[in-house]
Amino acid sequence: MRFPSRRQTYSCAILLNHPLFSIGAIYVLKRQQDLLRNTPLLVCLAAGFLVSVPVFFQAPLVRSLPWLSLALTGVWVAIAHYLKQRPNTEIWGDLLWGFAWTWLAGSVYWGWLRYEPYLHLPIESIGLPFAVWGLWKGRGLVGHLFYLGSLLGTAITDIYFYVADLIPYWRSLMYAEPDFVMPIFQDALAQMQTPWGVSWAVVLVNLLIGISWWAFKQPQIPYWGFAGAVVSTLLVDGLFWVAACFA
Repeated sequence: MRFPSRRQTYSCAILLNHPLFSIGAIYVLKRQQDLLRNTPLLVCLAAGFLVSVPVFFQAPLVRSLPWLSLALTGVWVAIAHYLKQRPNTEIWGDLLWGFAWTWLAGSVYWGWLRYEPYLHLPIESIGLPFAVWGLWKGRGLVGHLFYLGSLLGTAITDIYFYVADLIPYWRSLMYAEPDFVMPIFQDALAQMQTPWGVSWAVVLVNLLIGISWWAFKQPQIPYWGFAGAVVSTLLVDGLFWVAACFA
């Protein structure tokens, strides 16, 4: 093994003490500190993206090409595994791992079982035992809490469908031809606008907001992924409601 000469060592010492090098080191350190400080917000935004945006991509894909949607789960798992092996991207791989569970459940249900509303929540809960095990072991907290936040939002949405008596409209939409979809939407919207439907909507929306607020108050990063998933459920449900109103 060849060691650096005395002249090379002296040159390196001069370089390290150079003002430009010091400024660069300070800049890099500051960027790292800023990134660490903003990580909770970035995780929250990424969680919101993974809940809301893929819905509009997966929904048409899973109806026409369910097997392709199911196969994409393997792609998300592979990318998540790759990212988790590197310290700089471990947190994003962890988050994507939780997203893979939601994608898998969505592919299975909306691909083949969408005609039965009461199977929705059980299928969406397919990753629940693994998430609980991970939390118990203290592993993959970001991904598992993201999955649980997404599952909680789904559960509360389904509860609203049950208590507001919207299940018959759900079934009708799954079987309806395109020309008959709009009248079903309008009937479902009328059901939601009854005092009973509005009251339950207010209760459940405030429940989601309260849970999100509690999660945002926690200093640990995984809770921000949980909060982002829950808040995004409100966003997605709100977009569908607006679409139904203007349909």
